[in-house]
Amino acid sequence: MTFDDPIDRRGTNATKWDRMEAYGGVSPADGIAMWVADMDFAAAPVLQEAVQGLLDKANYGYFASDAKAIEAAAWWMKHRHGWAVDPAWMTSTLGLGHAIALLLETFTDPGDEVIIFTPVYHEFTNKISNSGRVVHESPLVIRDGIYHMDLDALEAGLTGKEKAVLISSPHNPAGRIWTAEELQQLAELCERHDLLMISDEIHHDLTFPGHGYTPFLVAAPDMAHRTIVLTAASKTFNIAGARHAAVTIPEAEKRKAFRHALLVHQTQPNLLGVELTAAAYTPRGAEWVDDLKAYLAGNATRFNDGVAQVPGAVPMPMQSTYLAWVDFANTGLSMEDVLHRVHDDARLVPSVGGFGTGGETFLRFNIGTQRARVEEAVSRLQDAFSDLQ
Repeated sequence: MTFDDPIDRRGTNATKWDRMEAYGGVSPADGIAMWVADMDFAAAPVLQEAVQGLLDKANYGYFASDAKAIEAAAWWMKHRHGWAVDPAWMTSTLGLGHAIALLLETFTDPGDEVIIFTPVYHEFTNKISNSGRVVHESPLVIRDGIYHMDLDALEAGLTGKEKAVLISSPHNPAGRIWTAEELQQLAELCERHDLLMISDEIHHDLTFPGHGYTPFLVAAPDMAHRTIVLTAASKTFNIAGARHAAVTIPEAEKRKAFRHALLVHQTQPNLLGVELTAAAYTPRGAEWVDDLKAYLAGNATRFNDGVAQVPGAVPMPMQSTYLAWVDFANTGLSMEDVLHRVHDDARLVPSVGGFGTGGETFLRFNIGTQRARVEEAVSRLQDAFSDLQ
């Protein structure tokens, strides 16, 4: 199979397609789902073989250890990203959303403020608010067409109520890859103000040609005592349903506290997540990812070049991920009118709202799908806004 092979996920209990009408008011019968960060490609052959291995055993009972997944994750970080992480620092969780919620519960108190750089993945705000903590927004600024952290403004506004920083690296929704220098500067700010650093690096593999991702603890190894890094194979290999992630905590006391919290909640990784992660993080998995990255880069070029022809629409240059971030502010239309055209005329369902300050006039489009579908989406957008000058 190739990434171009059409796959119909409608009616398969796929959130992206079977809940798109409830989310965006567009039927999957004639609409294109471009919201949930989930790809439409067939699973990598190495994953299919891992599932077949489970089938052949015909037993899904208790299993002794998640070590194979953790060791594979450590191998992957060293060989793919130059980060020599000790597997003993890593702990399995039921996905990164679960990890973030439990980290906030373990290392902050109700009423504490958690800094996020907006616009950003909406679940950051949800996790912070649901835990009784307070969102502290630090708005990103656009220079040369891409986002930058304004650490001077952030530091000037600190009150002492802030206890942690939660960052998306690479950035969701814009695909910005923070440089090693930027991450080091953020680490120094955390050190000056005694802030816990939580780095969500789930999109770490999906970088485009000419852009390299730097793990936080490669950029700032001297900040290991206050840093927690979150990684998973789920976005890279589209296995979010397997619910497995790795939480890396170098500092022993923090690691002990987090593992105790897992024990209290009686949460353990599942068998499928362990097996798929171990299979993904291998040389064969790496070959598949290299092909995927090239394909996604082609999708990004096609989508952004096409959307740039819509009068007033400004796609942000993509450095990574399969999430295109498009600003409609210069169309002269209200966002209500923009959404009417996108939903009702183009029959597309992108992600809308919830990204925080700075994201009000943007829509996020998932281009992790077949090239023909991306091209169809571009054509529909151009037609829906064709009356603009």
